[in-house]
Amino acid sequence: MNQSSKYKGNILLIDDLSDNLELFSELLLLGYNVRSITVSKIKSKTLRIKNQDVILLNINNPEINYYQICDSIKNYKHLTNIPIIFIVSLYDVFDKLKAFEVGITDYITRPFNMAEVVSKLETQLTIKRERYSLEEEVKKRKQIEEILNHSRALLLSILNSSLDGVAALQSVRHPKTKEIKDFRCLVVNPIFAKLFNRSQSDIIGKLGFKNLIAQINIDFFDDFVKVVESGESLQTDFYHPLGETSWLQFVAVKLEDGFALTIRDITPSKKFEIQLQEGNRQLQLMANLDGLTQVANRRCFNDYLEKEWKKHLQQQNPITLIMIDIDYFKLYNDFYGHQKGDDCIYRVAQGIAMIIKRPSDLVARYGGEEFVVILPNTKIEGGLMVADLIQSTISSFSIPHEKSTVNPYVTLSMGVSCLIPDGKTTSKDLISKADKALYKAKNQGRNQVINEEK
Repeated sequence: MNQSSKYKGNILLIDDLSDNLELFSELLLLGYNVRSITVSKIKSKTLRIKNQDVILLNINNPEINYYQICDSIKNYKHLTNIPIIFIVSLYDVFDKLKAFEVGITDYITRPFNMAEVVSKLETQLTIKRERYSLEEEVKKRKQIEEILNHSRALLLSILNSSLDGVAALQSVRHPKTKEIKDFRCLVVNPIFAKLFNRSQSDIIGKLGFKNLIAQINIDFFDDFVKVVESGESLQTDFYHPLGETSWLQFVAVKLEDGFALTIRDITPSKKFEIQLQEGNRQLQLMANLDGLTQVANRRCFNDYLEKEWKKHLQQQNPITLIMIDIDYFKLYNDFYGHQKGDDCIYRVAQGIAMIIKRPSDLVARYGGEEFVVILPNTKIEGGLMVADLIQSTISSFSIPHEKSTVNPYVTLSMGVSCLIPDGKTTSKDLISKADKALYKAKNQGRNQVINEEK
């Protein structure tokens, strides 16, 4: 309401000057902001007074037509909605019906009682305050509604232009058990609908999300239920071929008694990740493989032996090691040449690998023409059997070796050792024992297997 903080209200007094001074003074004394004008000012159509709350029309002249004055007041746009209170003589001929039709709000009879004037004024001021508050509230609500509509339109625009599938879903619970039996899709953008080969209208506001998600993975429904019941977010990648799309990612976040779901196409990044993993695997393989023989290299042997040693120390199981050397290989290399020498080493390595079947066993090139075999959870008897098989396999290859003094074909010397790890021994002890056994085999004529205990 247009009202200065130090006044009760702004009163426009239209008076023919007969008793202006008394009424004007009384209202001022009672705390109202009063402006007084004459009827002639109204008729001249030059009135510039604004921000009035109530008009008091006090005319004590039978020659003046009240109703015409009201019509004149209504011609001023800034006064159109301001309440008008007539002050009329008790004995005036006063057509109340016509007065209300031309726009008066109330009337007071003269001689007036000031308390009645104040009461009538306060009634109109209170009504106007309430109307002003209501108008302000309506204005605020309209502003909020406009903001919300704008926000909804903006959000809808963002959702519809998103490259990700986006949906908001509401839980549908069993009336008795309160368990979630399905979800209703409240919001669905075009990408989300397309992922399921549906239109938005086919999904929005309808049940059936359980069946919809089962097209991808039936277990996902229980995962989404867990999101709602526990409040824990869910992020998972999965393979699901859809044209050029093959890898998708779900991100589900609890939203009141439901959840918001984002489905993202991660095919390019996933393919890159897979390529990177494969590249790393190949690099790891290359780092652990001997380039010539394609069996494990010395580094791989060292790492694997240490790992198995610790495991066998905890479990107190035996671990066996076989050390292998190609007999008179230097003479072979000098006579046949390095290319033939490399071929010989490769064939021997592959022959040894043919015998080693268990995933836990390892064949490695120890250096030059030497090889090692790790046999986890194997006693010395098992190691000797494997060594004999290796010996007979290489013998069956009949690789010519004219410079050998023990056989016209390539042969092997082998040393076998076995230990149950304890706090007093290390993996180096196992290697040392096998090396000593190999030395004995070579020293005692080669082409044989020696147990470290002999």
